Amino acid sequence: MQSVALGLLVFARSGHQAGWTTLVIAAGFLPIGLLSPVGGAMADRFDRRRWLLVTTLGEMVVATLLTVLVATGHDQPGLVVIVAFFGGAAGAVGFPAYQAMLPDMVPKEDLLGAMSLSSAQFNLGRVVGPAAAGLTLIHSDYTLTFAVNAASFAAVVIALTLVRLPRPAPVAGNEGMYRRIADGARVAWTEPGCRSAIILIAVVALLASPFIALVTVMAAALHHGHPDTGGTALLVTAQGVGAVIGAMVLPSLAEQVGRRRMVRGALFLLPLLLINYGLSPNLWWSVVTFLLVGAGYIAVLAGLNTVVQLRAPAASRGRVLGFYMMALGIVYPIGAVLQGQIANRVGVRAVTIGGAVALLAVLALLAAFRPHLLGALGDAEELLPTEELP
Repeated sequence: MQSVALGLLVFARSGHQAGWTTLVIAAGFLPIGLLSPVGGAMADRFDRRRWLLVTTLGEMVVATLLTVLVATGHDQPGLVVIVAFFGGAAGAVGFPAYQAMLPDMVPKEDLLGAMSLSSAQFNLGRVVGPAAAGLTLIHSDYTLTFAVNAASFAAVVIALTLVRLPRPAPVAGNEGMYRRIADGARVAWTEPGCRSAIILIAVVALLASPFIALVTVMAAALHHGHPDTGGTALLVTAQGVGAVIGAMVLPSLAEQVGRRRMVRGALFLLPLLLINYGLSPNLWWSVVTFLLVGAGYIAVLAGLNTVVQLRAPAASRGRVLGFYMMALGIVYPIGAVLQGQIANRVGVRAVTIGGAVALLAVLALLAAFRPHLLGALGDAEELLPTEELP
C-alpha cells in the first residue's frame, strides 16, 4: 500500500515529474546499500530474532511519522523523500538478520523452497496491497493508506515473538565493527559463488530493476500522460501475482534442471520479458506482460540469493548477505534515478527497452568472455574444476 501511495503522492505533488517518483523509491532503497554491511555484522554478532524485532519497531515509528506528516499537510516531495530514507534505514539494518535466519529453520535441500515461500509471502503483499491502496485512494486518502501500513508492523512483531531458532553460537573475540565488516567483505569476495551472485545482482539492479520505480510513470504513459491510480495498482498487482506464481514454480523447476541452470536461464529470460513489457500497446497487454516480468524477476532474485545463502559460511552469512544487499541497494537507486531522468526525455518505454537490451548484451559478453561467473552459481560441490574462479 505504501509503495503505491508514495509514488502517486510525490508524482501528484511534484507536478507529474517522473524524477521525483523514482527519487522517493530510490530513497527507500539507498539505505540498503549504505547500511546492509552494518546490519550483517549485527546479525552475525547478536541474536538475529531479537535484532529483527528492534529494527521492525524502528520501521513502525518511521511509518507513523509519515502518516502524521501527510495528515497535517506537511507532505512536500522533499520531506517525503527524507522520511522514506529513514524508513529504508531501519529496514536495511534488519534485513540481513531476516535473510540469515532462513538456513537456521530448514535443511539445505529445502533452502530454495524456503526462499521461494519467503518471496511468495512478501509478494502476496504486492497483490493485496495495491488493491487495498486503490480502495483507500479513491478519494486520495493518503493518510489512511499510510496509517494502515504503520499498523501492519504489529503483525510482524507478533510473528517474530512466535519464531524459535537454535541458540546462536558465541562470538569469539571482541573485534570492532569495522574489522567484522572487513572480514565479511573478504569472505564475500573470495568465495566464487558469493562473488558471482553479488556482481550479477549489481548488473541486474542497474539495468533491469528500475522498472519497479517506473511503474507509476508507465501507467501514466498508457493513460495519455496523466496519473492513473487504477492502472498503477493493476500493474503492481500483476507483478505481485507473477512473483507469487514464479516463487511457487521455482523449487520444482530447479529440481528438474538444477539450480545453476535455473538461475542462468532466468537471467537471460528477464530482459526478453522486459522488452515485451516495454512494447505493450495498452494497459491490459501491459498487465499480462508485467505478470511474466514479475515471475522472471523473482526467479533471478531468489536464485541469486539462494546461491549466497548456500555458499556463505554460517558464521559469516549475515555479513555476506549484507554485501549482497549492499550491491542491490546502492546500484538500484542509481539505476532508478538515471532511468527516471532519461525517461523524462525519451519516454518510459524507450528507457525500459534500452535497459533490457543492455542487460542482455552484458550477459552475453559474460557468457562469452567470463564464463566462470555464470558457472559459479551452483552449489560448491557441483562446480567443475574449470569453473572455479582463480
